[in-house]
Amino acid sequence: MCRNIRVLHNFAPPATDDEIEAAAIQYVRKVSGATRPSAANEEAFDEAVRAVTAATRTLLERLVTKAPPRDREVEAAKAKARAAERYGVRPASG
Repeated sequence: MCRNIRVLHNFAPPATDDEIEAAAIQYVRKVSGATRPSAANEEAFDEAVRAVTAATRTLLERLVTKAPPRDREVEAAKAKARAAERYGVRPASG
């Protein structure tokens, strides 16, 4: 899975349209192998982004869970701590 695609399910507040589209763009880039499509492929690329965005939105609307919603700030702090451990970066002291 592409590392830039983030979990969007079960957050308070829910994922925004921009977050859903950004994930779709990352997915289409990964699958196509192109960061920017050529002029000949731009229409197909854009249509794929629209389709993946719509499918992702539908999925997120239909998923159910009993887990309490996650907090974006808490999840970001956890990710930062994992990255620091993985890459040997020490958190800045305040």
